[in-house]
Parts: sequence; structure tokens; C-alpha cells
Amino acid sequence: MKKYSIWCDTYFIDMETLKDWEAETRDFLMEDCDDEPTDYAVYERIQEENGFNYEDERAQLAEIDLPENIICIADLGLWYGNRCGYREFDDLADCMQTSCDYAEWYVDQYGNFRGTGVHHDGTNSYLYRMWKPGLSDEQRENFMWKIYTGKVTPADVTRYTVRLGDYIGDLYGWKFSGKRPACVKA
Repeated sequence: MKKYSIWCDTYFIDMETLKDWEAETRDFLMEDCDDEPTDYAVYERIQEENGFNYEDERAQLAEIDLPENIICIADLGLWYGNRCGYREFDDLADCMQTSCDYAEWYVDQYGNFRGTGVHHDGTNSYLYRMWKPGLSDEQRENFMWKIYTGKVTPADVTRYTVRLGDYIGDLYGWKFSGKRPACVKA
């Protein structure tokens, strides 16, 4: 599956990219001192730079004005097994918050905004979608109940929500296969 990466912890970065980043960071640190930087200093600088990147990406996503709220459909890896869950968000930047040890956010090849969080008990998988305009409170509640009980289907997801990748893609210049939702400005 193709991923359009928005941000990820170094945990999710492939080794080749991480080696390149390490070499660039080592060269950067050498400009400021005469001694070879320690591996720890290089790692700390990479983490610091990646933290700046995280804040930049969240700030950019916060600028995207959505006509409806976001619903996150989650598969939560808990110590007693996987459970389904949901949460609503007001904007895209709020989606990029976690208490997990490692995290990543991306848009898949189909235009779905997704996230992964790894923690000591397991892995959480997130699908972020926007409510379709005009849904009643009852329709939203029924959809959330289906998520909570683990009975939500892909057809339900398509019926009540739209993908967010088109909004995000407009920011980054990404295009996705499939029909662009009608409520998304071209």
C-alpha cells in the first residue's frame, strides 16, 4: 500500500532514510565543533528536528478549514485484546495528538487519512473521516454505536463519512484515485 507520509517518529522511518538523515545530522553537528559528535548527540538532534517537523505539520493542518467535524474510527490494541473505539475532532491538527510511545500519520493511496500508534500494550490503528453534511444526530449516533459494538462495515463508513485525503492532498499537492467527494472543493 502506498503511503503519503505527513509525519512519523523515527521508529517508522526505513533504515536507508534514517542512515541518510544521520549522515546529514552528523555533518551539520561537525560544523559547530571540532570533535566527532557522539551517536547520542546525533540521535538527540534528529529527535529534536523531527519534533520541529511535527509542530510544523500540525500548524499546516490546522489551517485547513473543514465544513464538518472529523470522526476517528479506531482499532485499539489493549492489554486485554483489541477493541473498537471512536472519537470526534474539530480539526485535523487535533487528530495528530497521542499518548503512544511512537506514532505516524499518513494518507493512503485511496485518500484516507490514517494514523498508527505503538505503545507497551500493542498497536492502535486510526482511520479519520469527515462527517457527510446534513446527517442527523440520530444517524451519527447510530454510526458511532456500530463502531463501538464492532459492527461497522466499509459500506457504513462510506455512507456516513467522506475521506479527508483530498483536503490534505490540496496542501501537499497529492492526488488520489477514486471519485473526489462532492463536498470537497476542487
